Amino acid sequence: MQVYKSLMRKLVVTIGVLACLGLYSCSEITDHKTLFFAHSLPITHPVHKGILAMQEALYEKSGGKLQIKIFPDGQLGTEREVLELLQIGSVAMTKVSAASMSSFSPEYRVLGVPYLFRDSEHMFGVLEGPIGKELLEGGSEYLLRGLCFYDAGSRSFYTLDGFIKTPEDLKGKKIRVMNDQMAVNMVNDLGGSATPMAYGELYTALQQRVVDGAENNVPSFVTSNHYEVCKFYTLDQHSMVPDVVVVGTKFWDTLSDLEKGWLQDAADDSVKKQKIYWQETVKEGMEILEKANVQIYNPDKSPFVEKTKPILEELMQDPKMKKIIDQINNQ
Repeated sequence: MQVYKSLMRKLVVTIGVLACLGLYSCSEITDHKTLFFAHSLPITHPVHKGILAMQEALYEKSGGKLQIKIFPDGQLGTEREVLELLQIGSVAMTKVSAASMSSFSPEYRVLGVPYLFRDSEHMFGVLEGPIGKELLEGGSEYLLRGLCFYDAGSRSFYTLDGFIKTPEDLKGKKIRVMNDQMAVNMVNDLGGSATPMAYGELYTALQQRVVDGAENNVPSFVTSNHYEVCKFYTLDQHSMVPDVVVVGTKFWDTLSDLEKGWLQDAADDSVKKQKIYWQETVKEGMEILEKANVQIYNPDKSPFVEKTKPILEELMQDPKMKKIIDQINNQ
């Protein structure tokens, strides 16, 4: 039944978008192109605000010739479903976690390695340099071209009962993770029981104790209202997985060089604002958590680093991955 619903949703979206494509492709009818931009986050999220900044910048740079129509909150499907819609040309753009991109473009797996980045400055030094550019453009082979990276902070554990002070505290706990093998391996290596689950199903799963906790950044923890049921937040900061703004190559290839320039510039401009929105939202989020009596704990990270080393070691067996990781470590 779930597969049937997913297929029907794709069919409806495809028909609707193709109808719109037919409209804006005719200059006699309209003098602008509309880019359908779908993502899974609520409109209160700082990433959505970054997308709004991109929308505004693109309108200004193109003089209204390129316009973005945003479909937030999972209206057009999960991250994976929307990426598939990009591949067939039904939707122009999306924002997804780099972890979701790794299912399509393997090199993105590197960005999910626990404790890979020393801090956010190190991460953006990598992402906004040659390594990041290579990852973004490399997705074109899979019909998914990256335009830029957004700040998604660091991910930490939040749980229903007690802190995760050491990896031992994860034993016997079912922890929701993204549908990403590296995230699964990380929780399992730490001693927990990784439970992949759609983000939209998590609140109910926590309420009903289907899972014992999850892991995410501060803004997502707050905007999802998961803090209403999970009162323990352990800031182990096990990964810093960025978000990626992606355009389907089927749509990208319909643009002129001038239009591609407008879109890339708008994306780059939005990154600066999105970082500010993120910092502001983290500060506001921590204040909300404090008022909601969510308890915060900052653990010694070294046991977590040690337990997750096998993930890095396994990935380094691949010469291509080893080269990227070495470049990151040396930056």
